[in-house]
Amino acid sequence: MARIKGGLNAKKKHNRTLKLAKGYRGARSKQYRIAKQSVMRALASAYAGRKERKRDMRKLWITRINAAARLSGLSYSRFMYGLKLAGVDLNRKMLSEMAVNDADAFKALVDIARESIEKTA
Repeated sequence: MARIKGGLNAKKKHNRTLKLAKGYRGARSKQYRIAKQSVMRALASAYAGRKERKRDMRKLWITRINAAARLSGLSYSRFMYGLKLAGVDLNRKMLSEMAVNDADAFKALVDIARESIEKTA
């Protein structure tokens, strides 16, 4: 039986990596060995970046909620505690949207939170 050499598959693998490295500078886009390292690092950073973006968005939502709650005379932690006591189950993304786009509804939530805190105190 004839021996099959792996040249075609290796070429395909190299081309796949070099295609991912397209647009990189210098040898990073031309030489397989260097391109492979660059692509591996880029993919790892992209994965980490997707996780980090979620953290950044949550930080942004909390900052917006805090700013809007403080305009109504309540800190973020007291506001969230009051909502929990009142049984209002809204996530931070929706609260942030309300704080930015619907100030009247957010003010109503602040009043609800304040009342529920005063009931327990």
